[in-house]
Amino acid sequence: MTLAPYAAGFARRALANITRAYPNFPAHLMTSPDDRPAPGDLHPAFYGAYDWHSSVHMHWLLIRLLRRHGNTPAFADTAEAVDVFDRHLTPENLAVEAAYLLDRPSFERPYGWAWLVALAAECRAYGGATGDRWAAALAPGVAAVDRLMAEWLPKATYPVRHGNHPNSAFSLTLMLDAGLLSDATTRAVRQRLLDWFADDRDAPAHWEPSGQDFLSPTLTEADAMRRVLTAERFARWLDRFLPALRSGATCPLLDVPVVSDHRDPQIGHLLGLALSRAAALRSIASALPDGPVRTRLTEASEAHLAAGLPAVDGGDFTTEHWLATFAVLALEAHGQ
Repeated sequence: MTLAPYAAGFARRALANITRAYPNFPAHLMTSPDDRPAPGDLHPAFYGAYDWHSSVHMHWLLIRLLRRHGNTPAFADTAEAVDVFDRHLTPENLAVEAAYLLDRPSFERPYGWAWLVALAAECRAYGGATGDRWAAALAPGVAAVDRLMAEWLPKATYPVRHGNHPNSAFSLTLMLDAGLLSDATTRAVRQRLLDWFADDRDAPAHWEPSGQDFLSPTLTEADAMRRVLTAERFARWLDRFLPALRSGATCPLLDVPVVSDHRDPQIGHLLGLALSRAAALRSIASALPDGPVRTRLTEASEAHLAAGLPAVDGGDFTTEHWLATFAVLALEAHGQ
């Protein structure tokens, strides 16, 4: 499967989401009886798509699709998308967003932080006067994340391993891929991943999935480690971490998750799990030499993608406000 046939539809969904203020689930700590702002007051750039992190990564999704597929005949919303970005990604709006992050150091840590850095990197890659303008406006937010990461990582003695937003491995991976953090913070990220995970072995894969995962704790860790180890060291590490892959034993990570209710906001997370697993399985496979482990991971990735992709058009806002992002990650992993 490739992304191209889906790009225009995903872009329309992202555009609708980032301009939709309600329903809204603000993660805002209220400090007085008068502290009752509207979503657009708190977050003039990222008020839509139900919650802050979803708004940020749906902006990322839209600009990524513009950059890679916006010149195709089916992609009819380029002008409207650019207009929305020009309204949202202004220096004034993003100064408010950066100040909000600095005032609340645990807000969206680290998931929303990572998507903000990824968005800025995508704007820079879009290039031209337009992309450069958006990237410059986002620069204070990136600087805020860099500062917050530098303060947080030394205190993060242990990783968060569960399968949703605070997962440490997934977010640090996004930040490494974006490549916008300072050299010192990037070194600290790489070292922290090694400190947390280099000695891990015999992952409890039989514990997965949990009931509201949209990430696999095991696979996000493995996908992070392939970025900080050489190919040879990574293959040895993976053999220790998931010995069932080479032995041929049953491995629940390779089985597509059962989703009993697509409209339930938490059970519906498992739709995202199918897609994030599809991306991670394919990316991990690509880092391995040809052989039975690579084949096994690739086949499981294809099964997860086939199961998760139809849910993006499920017609329910509880999934539509975020799921397309993970569909793009999965489709791009298959196209790499």
